[in-house]
Amino acid sequence: MKLLLDIGNTRLKWAVHDQKGLAAGKPIVHGDCAFKQQLLAAWRGIQPRPEVLAVSCVGSETVLDLAIAAAHDLWPGVAWFRATSEASAGGVVNGYEYPRQLGVDRWLCLLAARRLCSEAVCIVDCGTAITVDVMAATGHHLGGLIAPGLTAMREALAQNTANLSFSAQVFPAGLAHSTEAAIYNGSLYAAVGLINSVCQPGGALKLILTGGDAQIIAGHFGIDVLVVPDLVLQGLSLN
Repeated sequence: MKLLLDIGNTRLKWAVHDQKGLAAGKPIVHGDCAFKQQLLAAWRGIQPRPEVLAVSCVGSETVLDLAIAAAHDLWPGVAWFRATSEASAGGVVNGYEYPRQLGVDRWLCLLAARRLCSEAVCIVDCGTAITVDVMAATGHHLGGLIAPGLTAMREALAQNTANLSFSAQVFPAGLAHSTEAAIYNGSLYAAVGLINSVCQPGGALKLILTGGDAQIIAGHFGIDVLVVPDLVLQGLSLN
């Protein structure tokens, strides 16, 4: 059995993977002093002992160190490896001139998407950052885009303007009748517009969404959308 760790900029997602498949646990927000204790509590009941930890990390190295320390507290000496982006693997050809520069989370999403379908796809990870990657039906990665995520856009307005504030409240879609709602929907439609500019309605790309804001964004397209919350972990399970 493997323990899979997807360490992002805000949360650590995890799952166990064995011959029965993938079983995802509850994501854990990192950044406070209780983080390691939360990991210990979440993992203490895992049986049998993992043979290896497979790690994707685009977040803090400190978070990675704490996660590995927690695993060693529970399972002394357990082996682990850190996934990296490759020039090619699993039927996918990396489109970057320097393959290791492609974020490992994006690479793992490409691998997982290739396993899920053989069509040309647009893969969007809706997290702290929004990443968009396009892969041809041949498995060739055609490139991608990176933009601020929904929360990052809203926080940027709050931090860089005198009279606009950040609100975590959820508002109905459409033209807004308050400043908070205008910021909420403005950031939402900015994200939708970015994705539509690449994956146009009526186009040939299948749209796959993942990440913490995937469900929020998914309902705003005129095409079928496949939401796969654990796409990075699925890709990691293939290593």
